[in-house]
Amino acid sequence: MKVTIQSSKLVKPFYGSIPTPPTDTIPTSIFDKMTWNMHVAVLYAYRPPTPSNAAIELGLGKVLAEYRHVAGRLSTNDAGEIVIIRNDGGVRFIEAIADRNLDESFSFMPHEPAVHSLYPELHGVEEIAQVQITRFSCGSMVLCFSSHHMVLDAYASSNFLAAWGKACRNIEISPLSFQNRDIFRPRDPPVFEFDHKGVEFMPRSMIPPHGYYVDDRLKEIRAEKFLFTADFISKIKSKVSAFNNMRNFSTFESLYAHLWRTVTKARRLDGSVSTRVRIPVDCRNRLKNPKVPNEFFGNMILWAYAKAKVHELLHEPVGYAAKLLHEAVVSIDETYIKSFIDFGHYKAKSEDLVPNTVVEAEKMILSPDIDAGSWLRLPFHDLDLGNGAPYTFSPCFSPIEGDTYLLPSFANDGSIEIYISLFNEDMKEFKNVVYSLE
Repeated sequence: MKVTIQSSKLVKPFYGSIPTPPTDTIPTSIFDKMTWNMHVAVLYAYRPPTPSNAAIELGLGKVLAEYRHVAGRLSTNDAGEIVIIRNDGGVRFIEAIADRNLDESFSFMPHEPAVHSLYPELHGVEEIAQVQITRFSCGSMVLCFSSHHMVLDAYASSNFLAAWGKACRNIEISPLSFQNRDIFRPRDPPVFEFDHKGVEFMPRSMIPPHGYYVDDRLKEIRAEKFLFTADFISKIKSKVSAFNNMRNFSTFESLYAHLWRTVTKARRLDGSVSTRVRIPVDCRNRLKNPKVPNEFFGNMILWAYAKAKVHELLHEPVGYAAKLLHEAVVSIDETYIKSFIDFGHYKAKSEDLVPNTVVEAEKMILSPDIDAGSWLRLPFHDLDLGNGAPYTFSPCFSPIEGDTYLLPSFANDGSIEIYISLFNEDMKEFKNVVYSLE
């Protein structure tokens, strides 16, 4: 497939009759500083008829007037800290055409070379956000949206995209975003109920040299997509509930209990090895004072870690793994969050600690661990730009061994798609065990 770039320009906020606001500088929050310093992208595919590029561009300009952060630039202040400059620099807007039809044979998996041409460059990008619209011969359209993770997390990104769709359809953007990053103030005096060193923060000396994680096995990593039907999900949840005295567990906890065990089986690890699941926890509804609305625009993710020895994880039923996952998630409560905020503002600075994401920025092999990504509750499906919702959606992710995502299926039948990256040999074994309930 050949993709030809027809134009590339900057789209700036469209304020209409409202005076252009002055440029200002917004400090990043302690949560922003904890996340990955990189662009993250998502793909949407639409069947014809589709709105014109001009209509999509106009909607983007309108929504940027509300979300000025996205049209700004990242910089550093005199203290060396990353800040957001709200200067209306604009979002990169790329228009392209592809020389083929977009049919069922097209795969959006990241190992497919054709997919890469649907994304803008994700490295060394000046803009906080980028859009690439690729038109296919059949009239279908693929839209790629990429944004810098230190400005918005997945929840904030989904809210922005939903608002963009409303702007394209001339619908009032409501509720409006909450953009005050200054609410995460440390207590005075600070209280350290937990030791966050070795969890969210690491000694600066642990930052590896560039290229440290280069490994010949990286070329053996493969990403695949699997589908769990509603019936299969129900059976897993029943097994989880039966082990835990008929207590109900979330779909996330139940499915990752199953995936943790089946991935561990596929890797054929020694029983004495310790394995972990790293779980992103949205803290928006967990912090009560100050209360943070769902419309908070920024990052508010901390990671929980479920841990077990391989032999006990595989010896015990799936309900045992779900219990470990649940305990890890509920441990990220208000006390923990406030301790993290105080630690990040005081001890991390006094002890010259850095976020663990800095230490692991180039890590591409997670075994014996896995990363548990979930977009089950995010309204990514709602990006209606004027002619209806997309017919499919796909995350863009590097083939990091052990990286996983859960997404609701577009079939709207209760099924869930699982994206996972493993070594080729482990993937072969994973395919043999992933649908087993033993």
